[in-house]
Amino acid sequence: MATAATYDLAQLTSQFALLGDFVSGQPYGSGHINDTFAIEVNQGGRPLRYVLQRINHNIFKNPDGLMQNVARVCRHAQAKLQSEQRSDASRRALTLVPTRQGKDWLVDSQGNRWRCYVFVEGATGHDVVRHADQAFQAARAFGAFQALMADLPGERLVETIPNFHHTPSRYAQFQKILAQDPKDRAASVQPEIAFALARAHEVSVITEAMARGEIPERVTHNDTKLNNVLLDNTTQEGLCVIDLDTVMPGSALYDFGDLVRTSTSPAAEDEKDLSKVTMQLPMFEALIQGYLSTAGNFLTPRERSLLPFAGKLITFEIGLRFLTDWLEGDVYFKIKRPEHNLDRLRTQFKLVASIESQLPAMEALVR
Repeated sequence: MATAATYDLAQLTSQFALLGDFVSGQPYGSGHINDTFAIEVNQGGRPLRYVLQRINHNIFKNPDGLMQNVARVCRHAQAKLQSEQRSDASRRALTLVPTRQGKDWLVDSQGNRWRCYVFVEGATGHDVVRHADQAFQAARAFGAFQALMADLPGERLVETIPNFHHTPSRYAQFQKILAQDPKDRAASVQPEIAFALARAHEVSVITEAMARGEIPERVTHNDTKLNNVLLDNTTQEGLCVIDLDTVMPGSALYDFGDLVRTSTSPAAEDEKDLSKVTMQLPMFEALIQGYLSTAGNFLTPRERSLLPFAGKLITFEIGLRFLTDWLEGDVYFKIKRPEHNLDRLRTQFKLVASIESQLPAMEALVR
């Protein structure tokens, strides 16, 4: 993580059309990919804050395409909120601050891409879902975001990470690495491999439905964790969806599925004690109520019917990625201990099993 001393923040800030004089800049947030700073300026004698971010072009190989997406999404969201005469539009969607040349992002002398947002005051991101109302608020906010994007005009958004949520591709990669077994690890995960192979028939359910036109392609967020929603400090309402780097074409089901994966189990993603891993039906009910309160008007009947399955599929997909990385020798996900990916994959597969056992109850809640 970069420090404030890594970059000349005053010089960078001066190239954006900020209303005020630079005072200070400090690292901000809990993200691990981009370098993010809270910038304070003095505007006529009172402090004002902005968010300045450097996009990690080692992760996002097409940062200009990414920023084209972000600029379109931000502008459309703000225009739509203001057309609805929302007095708090600037807190309901991110607002990009242009450069002094009128551009949506800045390219510095080293080729880094920088962007600047209006700071959303009086709201905070939270890393862990602690109760059902937080799950409700997160789902409601992501549903509202999808609703804002449902009529985004113009050409298709850039795929910033191609095939990001494409379970058949993830499964094909798993099969390839399993056949190679480059680190001789397959013998240590035979039950997990059998679990994955037994569900091969389900990996294409959503992609095939999209190919047949049963499910529409939508503008989706693709990283629907609680910490990507700012909650109002006073009311705890889900206000603003942030971290728009993975906004691209996809299925609304993937977004909801990842909410189920990250919000319904009380256990950490790498919990060793699998008895703690369970899909809590009250949390799922909160997600469904929150999500359908804002997304219900545009979802098709087929999308609605697949919402519980989507939670299972995305959890399975992430578990499959951990299993593939374990077989390959831990080359993708950062690990903190030798069997970290092993713990992660077992946690995900245990959650899949818990979801499977409760699917009828989940489907009844959706109905």
